[in-house]
Amino acid sequence: MIYLLLVIAILVLGAAVVLGVGSGRGIKQNEGARFMPKSGAVQGLVEPVASLPPVLLPAEPTAADIDSVGFSIALRGYRCDQVDEVLDALSEEIDRLHQVIAQHRNVRVISNTSDSSE
Repeated sequence: MIYLLLVIAILVLGAAVVLGVGSGRGIKQNEGARFMPKSGAVQGLVEPVASLPPVLLPAEPTAADIDSVGFSIALRGYRCDQVDEVLDALSEEIDRLHQVIAQHRNVRVISNTSDSSE
């Protein structure tokens, strides 16, 4: 007899929890529809809404531009030390390439053709 009452109590408690959770959320029927694909099956996480402006570089970035780049911190993301290491390497490479370009602009090319006057 006590086992029967215990089983009935568990069933009533379970039904109350299911009904309470289902109606207690206060979610409108169409409110969650934007998270569900048209097929009716969930196929991954929802794309996060960007709350911060994008991180942009100029068309021809310099090392100073890369040094000034900052990213927001998120729960899931990249390791800051690795990102900083890659940005430092890119900054050094851009500086080196700018120096090479400047050196080549300063070099005068002397043509060795028969049209040149002696």
